[in-house]
Amino acid sequence: MKKAVIVLIALFFIGGCDSVYYGTLEKFGKHKRDILVDRVEDARDSQEQTKEQFASALEKFKSVVNVPTGKLQEKYDTLKSEFDESEAKAEAVKNRIDAVEEVAQDLFAEWKDELEQYKNRELKASSQKQLDETRKRYKEMIGAMKRAESKIEPVLSAFRDQVLFLKHNLNAQAIASLQTEVATMETDIEQLIAEMEKSIAEADSFIKNMKE
Repeated sequence: MKKAVIVLIALFFIGGCDSVYYGTLEKFGKHKRDILVDRVEDARDSQEQTKEQFASALEKFKSVVNVPTGKLQEKYDTLKSEFDESEAKAEAVKNRIDAVEEVAQDLFAEWKDELEQYKNRELKASSQKQLDETRKRYKEMIGAMKRAESKIEPVLSAFRDQVLFLKHNLNAQAIASLQTEVATMETDIEQLIAEMEKSIAEADSFIKNMKE
């Protein structure tokens, strides 16, 4: 079993060798459909973590506005840490979505090609219908994921600006200037969280249908 795991890990790091990667996984009973479900689950979990991280970052951002001047460095360090974590979570979401798209494209291409191997027309028509329905559900899900992802960068950009500004302006005047940004960031993060929740719901629905 350990040997098998080592082989799979090694294959994972071989670039441009998808056929070998998929072929090896199939030998262990894991097909593209299963891989797609796994990656959608990973993307969903990553979005859940990112949603929670941005909510945490917003609370830390709000706390800076009311902090005593003598503790500005401490609060800046906290805010910078929250930003770094938010940025890392955002990158993880992007990578997870890319991984979903990659295996989905391979799955649908394989499925389409295999339709030509059918001799039974009824079975072929049934498989075609299932492919069309799966593609439709996938399109809705990946669309929701990308809409949620598109909300991340504007929030990160504003967050980055404020962290950079504070880095060189650790004084009461700088903190006062942040007050005008709190409401805007709160609205943006609330919208981001709402989109994330929609995306997570779409992912759950897609996973459920794929497992039926």
